[in-house]
Amino acid sequence: MKPSAFSDVEQWYKSTLRSLSSNPLAYENKKSQDFLHVYRTVFHGFSARLSPQQAQELIKRPGVISVFPDHLRQLHITRSPQFLGLFSSNPTSLLKESDSGSNVVVGIFDTGICPERRSFHDEELGAIPSNWKGECVEGENFTKSHCNKKIIGARYFTAGYEAKKGKINSSEEIKSARDTEGHGTHTASTVAGRAVINASLFGYGKGVARGVAPKARIAVYKICWKSGCMDSDILSAFDKAVEDGVNVISISVGGGSQPYNQDPIAIGAFGAMERGIFVSASAGNEGPTKNTVTNVSPWITTVGASTIDRRFSADLVLEDGRVIKGASLYSGEPLPDKAYLPLVYAGNASTNEKSIRGKIVVCDRGGNARVAKGSVVKKAGGAGVVIANVAPIGEGLIADPHLIPGIAITESAGHTVRDYISSSPNAKATIVFRGTELGVKPAPIVASFSSRGPNLDSPYVLKPDIVAPGVNILAAWPDGVPPTELPTDTRRTEFNVASGTSMSCPHASGVAALLKGVHLDWSPAMIRSAMMTTAYTQDSEGKPLLDEKSYNVSTIWDMGAGHVNPEKAVDPGLVYDIMANDYVNFLCASNFTRREIRQIARKSVSCDNKKSKPWDLNYPAILVEFEASEALDLEIVVTRTVTHVSENAANYKATVTNPKGVVLAVNPVKMAFTAKGEKQSYNVGIKAEKLAVTPGNIVTEVGKITWSDGQHQVVSPVVVVWKQGF
Repeated sequence: MKPSAFSDVEQWYKSTLRSLSSNPLAYENKKSQDFLHVYRTVFHGFSARLSPQQAQELIKRPGVISVFPDHLRQLHITRSPQFLGLFSSNPTSLLKESDSGSNVVVGIFDTGICPERRSFHDEELGAIPSNWKGECVEGENFTKSHCNKKIIGARYFTAGYEAKKGKINSSEEIKSARDTEGHGTHTASTVAGRAVINASLFGYGKGVARGVAPKARIAVYKICWKSGCMDSDILSAFDKAVEDGVNVISISVGGGSQPYNQDPIAIGAFGAMERGIFVSASAGNEGPTKNTVTNVSPWITTVGASTIDRRFSADLVLEDGRVIKGASLYSGEPLPDKAYLPLVYAGNASTNEKSIRGKIVVCDRGGNARVAKGSVVKKAGGAGVVIANVAPIGEGLIADPHLIPGIAITESAGHTVRDYISSSPNAKATIVFRGTELGVKPAPIVASFSSRGPNLDSPYVLKPDIVAPGVNILAAWPDGVPPTELPTDTRRTEFNVASGTSMSCPHASGVAALLKGVHLDWSPAMIRSAMMTTAYTQDSEGKPLLDEKSYNVSTIWDMGAGHVNPEKAVDPGLVYDIMANDYVNFLCASNFTRREIRQIARKSVSCDNKKSKPWDLNYPAILVEFEASEALDLEIVVTRTVTHVSENAANYKATVTNPKGVVLAVNPVKMAFTAKGEKQSYNVGIKAEKLAVTPGNIVTEVGKITWSDGQHQVVSPVVVVWKQGF
């Protein structure tokens, strides 16, 4: 609480800093800039450059509840809206009902935007929503004239980044909201790009490109630069976005797992949630390894990635007649027709030009350097490149616009090709490019790179929440940035294809904008609930969603509640609402201290309710844990409250699918609703039966509870985790 002796918090902060043993306000002659940022809305405090000694001194001062270091984080559509079932020609569609999101403002936290792209024109858009209070901040090569009725606001945040990395290099970056990386333009147009005909990447994916919510307004918050995104700048963007009046925040940024009270994304998102703002974040690209999901705070909607029914096909044809299916976006001159070239494995070949020139080189895929490997092969005189997946990536394929004839192949295909090379003294092959293939089955499939649960920070909260399209997504791309982002790539394009949960997050953000456009009174939790309880877990052929890593059936930790289904989500029947105090109770039940909760919620709290359990958070999914040796003597009772959001009275009945080794008892089994907005609660008794669990092992079993009135199917996954000897 600010002492009464100071007229405002900034004066108090300055006085506090100046009282430290070495005055940080004069640090490196910073002159007029006393702070990096001052936070007034989603967080109460400031960021400044401090020595470790000053930080330790500051934490001991009265009125200071926490000091944490600034971290650098990393950035984690012609077909996808159609694949989501969003057709404007349908008079009762979500696009029609929401007017394509025209009254909704989406804040894009990313690398900025290229405002000249056709995806961001404002023709036939109405007046800017009256609740908008933001501004179009000018900077290098970005003026107020670059904003319009589509891009209604633009800000950029450099203080934390420059404090960490030094002054922005004007030869590589632009100190304004203009995008010089590509990522921000791509995500912004995925959320809300206007329709553009004849869009493609060098002919691949040709069609009409538009975002999920094509009339939604875009507010740009440039938080990421060449080397990443600083926590202090991210938190400042949350602060401004809430003040500006956004309705949805889309942030495709993440880092390692941190406690919520030390995670500026979690803290900023909590403050946004309190103001009714929906926050969608990417789950991360560390899959298929378990326990890798990020942005897991329960007030954020965490989005994993899936494929759509389109691929960019190419074949690696071995001289012995075998055909290896792969993917590519190569658009240059093809290899000579029916001419087989020497095929070598990079692990067996030296890097000198003689061993590579004129040959097709097989490289093991590693990280995100796929196109860079092809560039190295090209420089050495190679004729082509094969990027082979390695463990644990599996069978997932990402197409790349290589500078040289190039193809991506799966992990199993990589073994086949390497065996062929090692067993044949004169291994040869060629690459054939097939172009765009539509109607691919099965689809969707959970992307192999998509980060997986369980949620280590809160094991009773399902993460990711949902999956959405994130593989080979075509969207707008800025001027001056090559499609590969390699300095040797001289090509330029209006649209580019990219993959990652960075691409799936804006799909969910766009769906949230459409839902908000129809239901202005829905809270962020109600929007997420509608997405989760109507999500589907079967593909277009009616079979369980598969995992791209191995093409086995996807698990609850891979896909969350399932794949987002916008047209179902607009009328979910019942929703699970959660308010700020419910999250505070959850934090209390999760053994956060009152000091730690205050760091998140910006207020003093009491955790006197000893009966509160973390699994009682009113989430659309239910997760509990049993110690197997004690399970037969235990029954866990979970409480949930649903809100009726349909116009008419309805009678709901529960149907139960028991997890293996568990009996679920719902009470009451029937609920009658007479009016929209009515709330009713039910209990679920979760009784464990005998299940064999190997000592030191964990077993997960999944069931579900479905509430139906004959028209709506409101599905809640029930996840039971059995542990033995932990």
